[in-house]
Amino acid sequence: MKASQFFISTLKEAPADAEITSHRLMMRAGLIKRLAAGIYTYMPMGLRVIRKVENIIREEMNRAGGIEMLMPVIQPADLWQETRRYDTMGPELMRVRDRHDKEFVVQPTSEEVVTDIARQELRSYKQLPKNFYHIQTKFRDERRPRFGIMRGREFTMKDAYSFDRSPEAAAVSYQRMYDAYCAIFNRLGLDYRAVRADTGAIGGDLSHEFQVIADTGEDALVYCPQSDYAANIELAEALPLLDARAAPTQALALTPTPGASTCADVAAFLKLPLQQTLKSLVLACDIPADEAAGTPARAQVVLLLLRGDHDMNEVKVGKLPGFEHGWRFAHLREIEAVFGSQPGYLGPVFAGGRPAGLRVIADRTVALMSDWVCGGNQVDTHYTGVNWGRDLPEPDLVADIRNVVEGDRSPDGAGLLAIQRGIEVGHVFYLGTKYAKAMNATFLDETGKPALMEMGCYGIGVTRLLGASIEQRHDARGIRWPVAMAPFSVVLCPIGMDRSEPVAQAAQQLYQQLLEAGVDVILDDRGERPGAMFADWELIGVPLRVVLSDRGLKEGQLEMQGRSDEEAVKIGADAALDAILSHLKSAA
Repeated sequence: MKASQFFISTLKEAPADAEITSHRLMMRAGLIKRLAAGIYTYMPMGLRVIRKVENIIREEMNRAGGIEMLMPVIQPADLWQETRRYDTMGPELMRVRDRHDKEFVVQPTSEEVVTDIARQELRSYKQLPKNFYHIQTKFRDERRPRFGIMRGREFTMKDAYSFDRSPEAAAVSYQRMYDAYCAIFNRLGLDYRAVRADTGAIGGDLSHEFQVIADTGEDALVYCPQSDYAANIELAEALPLLDARAAPTQALALTPTPGASTCADVAAFLKLPLQQTLKSLVLACDIPADEAAGTPARAQVVLLLLRGDHDMNEVKVGKLPGFEHGWRFAHLREIEAVFGSQPGYLGPVFAGGRPAGLRVIADRTVALMSDWVCGGNQVDTHYTGVNWGRDLPEPDLVADIRNVVEGDRSPDGAGLLAIQRGIEVGHVFYLGTKYAKAMNATFLDETGKPALMEMGCYGIGVTRLLGASIEQRHDARGIRWPVAMAPFSVVLCPIGMDRSEPVAQAAQQLYQQLLEAGVDVILDDRGERPGAMFADWELIGVPLRVVLSDRGLKEGQLEMQGRSDEEAVKIGADAALDAILSHLKSAA
């Protein structure tokens, strides 16, 4: 490709609405152009990157036994009504009607469509397993699209769906996709972690997120440097920080704490470690009506107790017994009705005994604490020297309800936990029979009896990978693409090509040699000044730049510089092809 025949549209400054590094650099490098909130045109330079990512994904999916197809962007609403997601998905699902007043959706994912295909086409156990995938446009009507393509409304995904005869066979398909994802992200040159992830309402333990390591990532990843343990913070198990409960050493006392309504304020006022305080969170759990017992639907107030320096993990809480029908933070009137006090001074110690109907759940560490401090259920007061059993009943439930923190013990016993930020770019998930049951997707087993198909789903955010890679690999000059993702692998920068015949001839000759060697090369024949030309390609992030000049050619040399290198190196003009190929091979 010659630059004069291509389209290059770099900017010196990013638009004011570009919020994060990848957004700014993609706009400045001319990879994307904003059309509407969360909707972007992928310009020629950006599209080249997307196609390279897609090709690697396609190769590894095919190698793992995936079968490519292409499902529609517009899908009939009645399929989504079968699984009830038409109503439960909420406003992110864009709903439309055609001229015949039939309802459709603009698909954010394709479980319903692929399950419909499977129930029609896969009739016998002899046809299983199967794994269908496609690379297709998605649309999710985000309330607040932001961060450029990282959280846009329209995007491209690869999603795959496996169909198996049994949970054991589905686990084999799952592992095959897990391995394929590792191969994909390795080939893309990304620093990533595969972490255990929450399986939501489906349950089970087969779910992994693939997270690109980046300081700007929205997700917190927990891992043990001494082992292969890794999990999303939502799922990471928090072990108790105490081995046993110590005997009381303090008397219970109701202590004035004027103006101290947070654990940090109380600890500072009492000159105690924050770890000696308890945080009280009041929730309300939905209890459905029981027609047989004649009881109406109601909300049960629940008190959660955490150590003062810990934070509640909402995913873990949502899985507690009694929380399966939904929960929320309690309203002020509900809190005052039970505790007789305002938030900031709440606790589990009641002068007249625990109120009827109040459920108390303590974190594992809290259940082993002694001589702790909690709210006195009176404004400007806290109890000090509180101990389980002596001053209040044991909690109704002890559970892991907190986020882990750096330095916690690893659940596998191998060492201490560390935390880093990540950007989710892929997810492998065992679905079980959730969709097969809802849509009656069955096959005839070896005995001739119908059985539900076991499913798995596997997604990669194709366009999101561009932003994630840039967040991980950039510097003050611009993007630093890995070779596998770069729009061009090599850029030839001839200085004064329009004025020097030797430079023009040498550039054209090397350009032709690289094309014949299968190198994705671009020749910058625009006649730009060296400073502007170099700045463009550093911004765009081409991995290797080769400079040809009159002075260098007279010395029989060219200059070659990797995008991440501090300085250029001189190479012999006659050996330039071999030097370039060697550099690309080592950088791949």
